Amino acid sequence: MSEPGERRALVTGASSGLGRAMAVELGRRGWKVALTGRRREKLASAAAAVRAAQSCWGAAAGDCLELHGSVTEPETVTRHYAAIKTAWGGLDLAVLNAGVGDSVDAKRFSAENYRWTFETNVLGAAHWLEAVIPDMTAAGRGTIAGIASLSAYRGLPASGAYSASKAAMVTMLESVRVDLAGTGVKVVTVCPGFIKSEITDRNEPADMAFLLETEDGARRALDGIERGDRLVAFPWQLSWFTVYVAPNIPSFLYDWIVSKMKPRKKRPYIDESRKGA
Repeated sequence: MSEPGERRALVTGASSGLGRAMAVELGRRGWKVALTGRRREKLASAAAAVRAAQSCWGAAAGDCLELHGSVTEPETVTRHYAAIKTAWGGLDLAVLNAGVGDSVDAKRFSAENYRWTFETNVLGAAHWLEAVIPDMTAAGRGTIAGIASLSAYRGLPASGAYSASKAAMVTMLESVRVDLAGTGVKVVTVCPGFIKSEITDRNEPADMAFLLETEDGARRALDGIERGDRLVAFPWQLSWFTVYVAPNIPSFLYDWIVSKMKPRKKRPYIDESRKGA
């Protein structure tokens, strides 16, 4: 078991929600933590919470790095990783969590919604994969964990862009895992169900089966990541059906079942990054 402060982790999209909760939990578990996020004030608040969690094992001032900027910008990712390497020499764990999502019915199909969603959820993760893979493979160790979703396994109403982006994440990570076999680098795919966050707060609770508290979701995700599981899917009440049953349901039957799902009108999700925050 490593001593507290020896392990080095990155969490992208750590300003709020699951990313923030995972960063804080990593700090509590004895990790150095680098956080990235687009919203400066919220990122600063998250970093303060991480430092408070790290105080239980006497963390030093440089054991939490606050890195403001977007994963959608390759030059920003390069700058962030350079700062991590300067401070710590590299990473043992990269949690690629940054993600966005909006609800758009296909009757109001928006290609811009797909572009915006894929730019963060898929390309943002790809930028970090490009950054960390060479050093991890050279070192012969490390873990890359991508936060996907149970929504990746079948298309859901009014969730085309989000579901498609998470399906792309699952497939991308699977391919990377196969390519990196034998290098000593582990690749973990995390597929949660509903977790309390700014995005899910706009939904009606009755439309979100087995909704998890944010901290609970973070602990479940990190437990699986630290074990090095290939797939971390939870909660089991949803994951067993979504991962193993739903993909095998004939399309005509799946279409009929999903057509009966009538999600209530959602409150608008205001993503401050669209306003340049």
